[in-house]
Amino acid sequence: MEDRFSRQVKFHGIGEKGQQLLAEKHVLIVGAGALGSAGAETLARAGVGHLTIIDRDYVEYSNLNRQQLYTEKDADLPMPKAEAAKARLEAVNSEIRIDAVTGEADLAFLERVQPVDLLLDALDNFDTRMLLNDFSQKYNIPWIYGACVGSYGLTYTIVPGQTPCLHCLMEEIPLDGETCDTAGIIAPAVQMVSSHQTTETLKLLTGQYEKRRGTLLSFDLWNNEWSSLGIERLQKADCPSCGAHPQYPFLEYRNRAKTEVLCGRDAVQVRPGSKQFLSLPDLKNRYQAQVKKENPHLLVLGLEDKRFVIFQDGRTIIHGENNKAKARALYQKYIGG
Repeated sequence: MEDRFSRQVKFHGIGEKGQQLLAEKHVLIVGAGALGSAGAETLARAGVGHLTIIDRDYVEYSNLNRQQLYTEKDADLPMPKAEAAKARLEAVNSEIRIDAVTGEADLAFLERVQPVDLLLDALDNFDTRMLLNDFSQKYNIPWIYGACVGSYGLTYTIVPGQTPCLHCLMEEIPLDGETCDTAGIIAPAVQMVSSHQTTETLKLLTGQYEKRRGTLLSFDLWNNEWSSLGIERLQKADCPSCGAHPQYPFLEYRNRAKTEVLCGRDAVQVRPGSKQFLSLPDLKNRYQAQVKKENPHLLVLGLEDKRFVIFQDGRTIIHGENNKAKARALYQKYIGG
């Protein structure tokens, strides 16, 4: 075990002091899909002492081309991504602490999981990403934005008080556009974004803020394009998230969508209007003839030619439906809330 990090310690940028610092740090990885699984594995192998992984989804076969922690068995069960990631990472490095949470990264969760040294963005939706941005600013926690689709990737390191926040960039830089639903995605684009994210993470966790990349990095691997933009001038004094008088608007629950079309899934996720805990055994008893799969984490039902994947926190992913209003109506009909 003492040789585990020997090659990393020999690297001039880390050394013994840096390795000890990594062992003392806590990183929250928000999302355990493509970027999250790649980032989590890198940080576990690097010896970051405490990783918390939160994800709302479960493993499907369509994930396996790019989400490197998961197996066919995980998709067959199906396993929640956070739990499957934890099992794999504990087999990689049994010396670190790994906490897995199946659910959404709302404000209550983010406050409960404190203290955190860094937030790693591995999200696929705008609402939660902006929540993460405001939380980072309010609690002075650096975070590393990352996104990829097709062969394109984008990443930026956000340090409260030193850089523009994501809210500052919204009007100047297109942060949303095509999704993997419309453009697909290849694994090398994921790995490239994650490599930059985790390198920046190692710099910040070892206290080397002066080494961070100060630019917004974007690339298209397929078309051999690369850009690195200095965006410091985009920081806004009146930004409601990081300006002189911040209001943190995205921390309010009412500003988050209750239904969301999921990328590449022909599915809609529906969240209950308020926090709740569902009894999966009760639902199973109610719809015994419609039960397709079950495990301690979720229940899969076949209802009206749709596939309902129901989690204990009340969230439900309705497959075979991409209309938000219809999905909400189906949720209210069969689940309630």
